Formats: sequence, C-alpha cells, structure tokens
Amino acid sequence: MENITVEELKSRLDAGEKLNVIDVREPDEYQEYNMGAKLIPLGQVMAMQVDDIEDLKEEEIIVHCRSGKRSMQACMFLEQMGFSRLKNLEGGALAWQEKFGDTKVN
Repeated sequence: MENITVEELKSRLDAGEKLNVIDVREPDEYQEYNMGAKLIPLGQVMAMQVDDIEDLKEEEIIVHCRSGKRSMQACMFLEQMGFSRLKNLEGGALAWQEKFGDTKVN
C-alpha cells in the first residue's frame, strides 16, 4: 500500500485519468457528503464482500474514508485478498473537502 495526497489525486483527475476510487465510510456519512467515489463500507471489506471490485485486483485502487485511518485498514484487508495496487488517500474526505470543496472524483 502506498499513500496519495489529495493534491496528487486532483492533479491526476484534472489530467483526465480514469481512476478507481472507493469510499469505505458508512452509508450515512456518504449521504451527508461524498466525493463521488464508489461506496464499499469498511465492514463489507472486512467481511470480504467486495464482489463489486473483484475484477480490479490488478488495477490501481485509491481508497478513502473520512480522515485516512479506516481506508488504511481497508487497504490492509484488500491486500490480504490479493489486491496489489492500493493507495490510501492521506487525510481522506476531510482533506479533500478542505482543499477542493464539493468537487467530485467521478
């Protein structure tokens, strides 16, 4: 697992890269504010319920949560399941919102 900053993520999005970004927060948090990423709560990741992204095992996946802690846990679980190109978004949605407001990733 590597880390990626919100600035690096935004720069790659602005360059037109098609990225796989998942949000591991809870549905109520996602409803309150989201960056447009695919929602797969940490509990589902820990229960290995990741069928939606199973075909992305060899692709880069950027994982985020509110502040970066749950996404780091999710990355560790996903690595154990064979996902090989994971990046944890440093500072999570809080850092993104602080820097870029309501800009979406998708």
